[in-house]
Amino acid sequence: MRTNLTPRWPILVVMIVAEIMDLAASTIVNVGGPALIASLGATPAQMQWGIGGYALTLGAGLVLGGRLGDRFGRRPMFLYGLAAFTIASLLCAMAPTMTFLIALRLLQGLAGAMLLPQGLGLLRENYSGPDLAKVFGIFGPVLGLAGILGPVLGGALVEANLFDLGWRSVFLMNIPIGIVCFAVAWRYLPHRPGDITLKIDVIGTMILMASSVLIVLPLGGGEGWPHWGWPCLGAAAVGFALFVVRQSSIVKSGRTPLVMPSIFQQPAYTAGLAGIALFFCSLVGMQLVLTLFLQIGHGFTPGEASIASLPFAVGTACGATLSGAVLAARFGRKVLQLGAVVQLAGVVLLKFELGTSTAFSAWQVAPGILVCGIGAGLVIAALFSIILAALDDQQIGSGSGVLSAVQSVAASVGVAVFSSTFFLANPAVAPASALSAALTVQTIILIAFIGVTLFFPTAANPDVEANHG
Repeated sequence: MRTNLTPRWPILVVMIVAEIMDLAASTIVNVGGPALIASLGATPAQMQWGIGGYALTLGAGLVLGGRLGDRFGRRPMFLYGLAAFTIASLLCAMAPTMTFLIALRLLQGLAGAMLLPQGLGLLRENYSGPDLAKVFGIFGPVLGLAGILGPVLGGALVEANLFDLGWRSVFLMNIPIGIVCFAVAWRYLPHRPGDITLKIDVIGTMILMASSVLIVLPLGGGEGWPHWGWPCLGAAAVGFALFVVRQSSIVKSGRTPLVMPSIFQQPAYTAGLAGIALFFCSLVGMQLVLTLFLQIGHGFTPGEASIASLPFAVGTACGATLSGAVLAARFGRKVLQLGAVVQLAGVVLLKFELGTSTAFSAWQVAPGILVCGIGAGLVIAALFSIILAALDDQQIGSGSGVLSAVQSVAASVGVAVFSSTFFLANPAVAPASALSAALTVQTIILIAFIGVTLFFPTAANPDVEANHG
């Protein structure tokens, strides 16, 4: 247990570094997609799984990871998760084939699911009141900067090809960071026992994970919609319904559920789940397609593609700052609708820019990418706090965990849907048409998102501190 003489700042540093490692695993690999195809002979479908598989198992395991921290203690689960994540990163860098890399990315996501849920609990145990508010004030800008610089760093590493490592260096960078982070965590994280009497719902966990996989499985074929796709989605829907029923039965029996089933009885929250899924499917899928468009369609190097995508990151930072500082508190869910409309304006602008000339330059699409980023930022800053306003204080823990899980699984779906749409349009021959096809999918999703927001709570929960995206 931490004493008053034990400094708290290393705990904050460790939590921030762990979040940055997750961000790197989620986004920095995107710029290496074409390199994976070239060096390992990957198909587009395999590339989708190599990139999106991490988000899939991360999302599927987040709820379990949080419950394991409650039972065994957050310190040991954080250390186990960090060690597993670091080792998985090393193994990913050594993967001899694309099949091995996909399997290791799935394992890396599971390690992240054990690691990340412990962070919020550890911070709440060691900070309170104004200090806790300051901590969350630090988190936002740091993670925002990491989100901007991560893909740029990834592109630079792949292009630099240090020691002829290519894309492998993207995974190797996590090794020294993970080792140092583990040493600091071992020294400074407080020893607090978990509740060993807490029972883990293993069956519920298996149902949740299997249902998550069934959503993505038919989307990752890269060759159109398979005949078994609809049965898979139907089975996934049945699985999620069974999960909710099981959680209700566990509560009635007096045991502790993985998730409080009462959160699903709030219509505004269930609408929020749909909204989170639509938004992050669109956001992550289009970010990947933009770098594929630049590299496969127009021969950009990974470094050039990451720099050309910077307007999106800058726009996101600007939109999030404006939304978080002024608009969200004043206009509530209307800022989400505004953000989606701004994104749609960016999509229209991008479609116009694609048809303006035959000779392509990154400057040609920069304005549209910037506008899309601003719209995304307006939504990101307010989305979680507005949805969680539908829940009471006792439900926020479960509600936030489920939202984070849906966010990650939706990101994996976005990778599959958007890259499949992009590759089916033959980007090597007609890159503008391929990107335009993906933009059409984004338009449909954003319109659906605007419709779903009409059922959201009207204002944000001011007591929710969350940093997502």
